[in-house]
Amino acid sequence: MPIRRLSLTACCAAGLVAAYGCSDTREDETPTATLPVTMTAAAEVTGDSIGSSETSVMASSDDGMIKLDVGAGTGNMTADDGGDMSGCDKVDFLFIIDNSGSMSDEQLNLIASFPQFIQTIQETLDEAQDYHLMVIDSDAWVYAQCPVLCNFLMGAGCLLNPGFECGVTEPLECEDVLGAGVTFPRGAEATNSDCGFTSPGRYMDSAQPNLTDAFQCAARVGTGSTDDPEKPMEAMVAAVTPGTPAWACNEGFLRDDAILVVTFITDEDDDASDGSGGTVAGWRQALISAKAGDANAMVVLGLFGDGDQPGSICPPFNPDAASGAEPSPRLREFVDSWGDRGIAGSVCSGSYNQFFQDAVSVIDTTCDEFVPPAG
Repeated sequence: MPIRRLSLTACCAAGLVAAYGCSDTREDETPTATLPVTMTAAAEVTGDSIGSSETSVMASSDDGMIKLDVGAGTGNMTADDGGDMSGCDKVDFLFIIDNSGSMSDEQLNLIASFPQFIQTIQETLDEAQDYHLMVIDSDAWVYAQCPVLCNFLMGAGCLLNPGFECGVTEPLECEDVLGAGVTFPRGAEATNSDCGFTSPGRYMDSAQPNLTDAFQCAARVGTGSTDDPEKPMEAMVAAVTPGTPAWACNEGFLRDDAILVVTFITDEDDDASDGSGGTVAGWRQALISAKAGDANAMVVLGLFGDGDQPGSICPPFNPDAASGAEPSPRLREFVDSWGDRGIAGSVCSGSYNQFFQDAVSVIDTTCDEFVPPAG
């Protein structure tokens, strides 16, 4: 497939991004790689088995405030108190962010919504809170096709991808692995700096000195991808599947005694006809397998095109103009397969704040009902 034209926004500098001080939004817009899983474990996660059933009960406090009961109350009583040991005190957040040429506004929108979201989590979790946050993008390496282009452009390489030098630029550790956590976003409109994680792995944790800044650094994955198509779901599967290269890169992120919150954002459907691997059932089974068969141990949040829905707000997709979004029936089917634990939102929304605030109540319910595995 042809390589999509890359957007060139002047505000790729990390300092401007962190301050929300720039955008390439036009007046008629709202702001908003290929590594197949071929290991032994892939046979399990690409199957069509749906796994265990799901139930969900929405709950809120009497005063209307969102509260995650992770350390106190009957849901977290110990065996000595006669309780059932249900409830969580750990949450793993996985963000899958499309880094193709039309995703500049959407990334800025996600970055702008994160402070309120994480503040709500921090204010409603009790003193026992413990969370991991990891960002992955939708290709193996942003410069994947640049070496090939070097042979046709007299050594110029990827002209629209700053930082790449033919015969010089090499991937950093795990940077060319689909599904590996992002620690140093590179390419057009990316942060282009080390995000300074203080955890021992490719993720942020609750001890990060400035979690908002670290997330904003990692989430600005840029628009310089030279791989087509984007593969957000294949990246997700690789990230959580034991035996894959991404699993080895992401050591320590996923914990058995934590609930998993998956958020993906893209302006195109993850379409098998474009060359992306897997099925809706297979993606779902990969997450269930990652949580030891417990389908109720996770929340799935998706921001994607809604042009096929009543009352949609996304205009027709125009990747060259970086506007609109593609209708995404496969991604919608995936989110809907989680019942009350799946929330879909429009990637074309002017703000994602309400989307994430609605998600907190679902995380609350999931956390409260979680039963950590024994041992």
